[in-house]
Amino acid sequence: MRFISTRGQTAALGFSDAVATGLAPDGGLYLPETLPQFSTADLARFEKLSYAELCFEFLRHFATDIPSETLRAIIAKSYTRFTDPAIAPLKPLAKNLYVLELFHGPTLAFKDFALQLLGNLYEHQCATRRESINVLGATSGDTGAAAIHGLLGKPGTAIFILYPDGRVSPLQERQMACTGAENVHALAVEGSFDDAQAALKEIFGDQEFRLRHRLSAVNSVNIARVLAQCVYYLSAWLRVPAGERANVEFVVPTGNFGNVLAGWLLQQMGVPIRGFRVATNQNDILYRMFTTGEYRVGAVLPSLAPSMDIQVASNFERFIYFAVGRDPARVREVMATFKATGGYRFENFDRGTFSASRCTDVEIPGIIQRIHRDYGYIADPHTACAFAELNPERVNIVLATASPAKFPETIQAAIGIEPTHPSLEELKSRPVVKHRLAATPAAIRAFIDAHAVN
Repeated sequence: MRFISTRGQTAALGFSDAVATGLAPDGGLYLPETLPQFSTADLARFEKLSYAELCFEFLRHFATDIPSETLRAIIAKSYTRFTDPAIAPLKPLAKNLYVLELFHGPTLAFKDFALQLLGNLYEHQCATRRESINVLGATSGDTGAAAIHGLLGKPGTAIFILYPDGRVSPLQERQMACTGAENVHALAVEGSFDDAQAALKEIFGDQEFRLRHRLSAVNSVNIARVLAQCVYYLSAWLRVPAGERANVEFVVPTGNFGNVLAGWLLQQMGVPIRGFRVATNQNDILYRMFTTGEYRVGAVLPSLAPSMDIQVASNFERFIYFAVGRDPARVREVMATFKATGGYRFENFDRGTFSASRCTDVEIPGIIQRIHRDYGYIADPHTACAFAELNPERVNIVLATASPAKFPETIQAAIGIEPTHPSLEELKSRPVVKHRLAATPAAIRAFIDAHAVN
């Protein structure tokens, strides 16, 4: 399997090289050159598999440059730190309503599914190629912690995570800044997540710097992240009664579009998923896109669902590639227009598979109350956004993206219960070690120069 850039101006790579590179040198995002097609017989065979086995059966179509038994071992290792035996349990709340719990990994968020795997892929590459790797990512909350815990203490690696200072929850920050690991660098930058992400993309555009430090992207721009997330959609779909599967709609809290893109790609591989609802908070660029056809940046407003405080959805470029007929020249035109003007209007844009909803900070506490009252279920503020609007004609699967214990103040204020988790309580006694930086490529490059492993 080869991987190509959405912008079409860089050479195709194998899986391991695409993972190690992260962001394509031409500024685009890697995608599989072709998508496998899963037959009805394939899907029937998948029903009997454990989560790790299902992940292997899926990823072996893409990671064709890794020996099968090695890939199987990497995947098995990646799901040993999940506390629920189902890994991604699907819980019924009512008729036609399920919650897919994606927060049973080591950092209590859905990012663990991809980043435990990505950390082990990096470790495998360092060992087999006898090279070090420096990993750079930007986070609005959960990605950073999950990336750090995927690489914690791994030899030959260093990880640098940018996050907006004061705009993540205190416990999210502690998960990044209280590890005590020498290879972890938590970088609190001025401004918003979008400021951090813009600096990251400029740094990856500096090919001399990227190659000198063997720099790799850990954000959802990394294709391994998206492919790993496809698996929990497939796992959930297979657990729904067979007669209901054709009517399944996944309801996905999202800011960067990577999570919902994973489900949509699975649909393109032949899994007959009915649709996807894109659930945003008050930073609603994706809601506006799927309701008006206009993709236009706005101001980033801090919210009760901070992991979705994003106005430039990095993974949307991958969807644009398919939406414009897999034409890299058109992708470059769209992205150039968006960069120059802050917006782009799609004409005759097919939004049939997608619907969208938005949820403001004013609404989130009431939704948390309603979920608890009606179903006896405690949802974190991001998951609550997905309950803002459900289609009663569909079998709704809401993706629960984070543990409510990561947002105790919001839950306490809404329902009078303070959720806790032992791993988070233990963090409260550790010192916070973070480095405050300007959100500029120059400041970040200087820090990496001083701390990279080479």
